[in-house]
Amino acid sequence: MKTILTIICAFILQSMCYSQQDSQYTQYMYNTPLVNPAYAGSRETITAFLLHRNQWVGLDGAPVTNNFSINMPVGDSNFGVGLNFVNDEIGPVSENEFSVDLAYFIQVSENYKLSLGLKGTANLFQLDVNKLRVFDPTDPQFQNMDTEFSPNVGAGLYLFSDKTYFGLSVPSFFESYRYNDNNIEITKEKMHFYFIAGHVFTLSENIDFKPALLSKIVEGAPLQADVTANFLFFDKLTLGAAYRWDASVSALAGFQISDSWFIGYGYDLETTKLANYNSGSHEIFLRYEFFNRSRVSAPRFF
Repeated sequence: MKTILTIICAFILQSMCYSQQDSQYTQYMYNTPLVNPAYAGSRETITAFLLHRNQWVGLDGAPVTNNFSINMPVGDSNFGVGLNFVNDEIGPVSENEFSVDLAYFIQVSENYKLSLGLKGTANLFQLDVNKLRVFDPTDPQFQNMDTEFSPNVGAGLYLFSDKTYFGLSVPSFFESYRYNDNNIEITKEKMHFYFIAGHVFTLSENIDFKPALLSKIVEGAPLQADVTANFLFFDKLTLGAAYRWDASVSALAGFQISDSWFIGYGYDLETTKLANYNSGSHEIFLRYEFFNRSRVSAPRFF
């Protein structure tokens, strides 16, 4: 069993090294600022978001992600701003990413706004060689591996109304190399292209339905597509299910505790061979809105 787990961890790290992908989230429709800076301030309130994700529970070295973000409109202007922090740990690798978002909103029709967003990012990448089984501890390729710093910039478009949204974004334009000394390259992070979409359908006075989509494309990795169906009951309880293409199926739940507090949970069950070596992935988040200057007539899932 230890041999099998070692092989799986090696495969995960190899995938990360040669086809690096950003963190994935099951409740992506609530966590939009991470992938699209144009979302910042679109809820017309100060919104704080905290998330913890434990992926592939039971698998040694599996990803663990923590995320905090806050975004808000800038007074009565057409601008929105946001701050994001992500901590990712995968085996011996630890990444801390800080980003700042700036969005500008344009009223393009009676019901729709178009937001243009920019993202500035600072990434701190660290490889703990003490967690690796190095054949020769004196190998110079595994020496002096201090924290690597890399800045980046990204952009996004976000078209939305009270019931519909579409988004297209590239959070990081520049490819980042880790520990690159012309002889060895530990990882290479490439551009990620995101497309998001969703719509709210009113089925009855007390039931609303919102299908949502997130797709992600990155060179050297398969297309990732998440399709989600959420139902909102009595403006309080959200229940839904999701499918990640050729990867997992998920159950989602959320509860509007008060006008300000919303809590959510997601569980992923693998549909790949990895299901034999883990008990699934857990994701929990908490959202707090400090105030609401205006409540839309239809519940905002996004």
